Amino acid sequence: MEAIIQASLVKSYTYTEYRNIVSSLLKEGKSTGNEQSEALTHYSELNETRMNRLEKTIKITDEFTEKLKALKGEYLWLVISEGWCGDAAQLVPIFHKMAELSPRIDFKIVLRDDNNDLMNLFLTNGARSIPKLLILDKNTLEVLGDFGPRPQGAKQLILDYKAEHGVVDETAKTNLQLWYLHDKGLSTQKEVMDLMTTLELTAVQIPQD
Repeated sequence: MEAIIQASLVKSYTYTEYRNIVSSLLKEGKSTGNEQSEALTHYSELNETRMNRLEKTIKITDEFTEKLKALKGEYLWLVISEGWCGDAAQLVPIFHKMAELSPRIDFKIVLRDDNNDLMNLFLTNGARSIPKLLILDKNTLEVLGDFGPRPQGAKQLILDYKAEHGVVDETAKTNLQLWYLHDKGLSTQKEVMDLMTTLELTAVQIPQD
């Protein structure tokens, strides 16, 4: 696994680089990823607007800001994403803003379709669902935990809709985006910070040689 992670890091981007890649491709009428279609380009355009808005409006709570600034470990947050993914557009700006608050978090993004070996290690019910936030020990590259592709409330919304209608259609996707809008990133912040708090407590409890 370490070799796969190292290979992916060679192809990783900063948040700004990731945004620039998505924007540059859109100017050519393209999206990120191996597959190209009008639909994926359209989703990428919508996501560009969403991410621009979220960068201006998302606020990390005072509680989580304090916890991020107080982290003891050294972490690498590695996100698997693509520009056309609606969930990624909602979550990646939150991950970025959280990481910015801690000097102990390095933040990198890799494109799913350019990193198949990495993606295959973190499937969700057998699917290559994104985004995936991988929390690594910065020094050893050990995977300490992961989050994604959705916070629990969003996940449940889609499960309930599919159980009732049998498919995830455009109405379901619209409902999902409305859920994200009303949630204001709070569920994602809480679930990621719960994971980070557990990792910090676990590290403290490990006996030192």
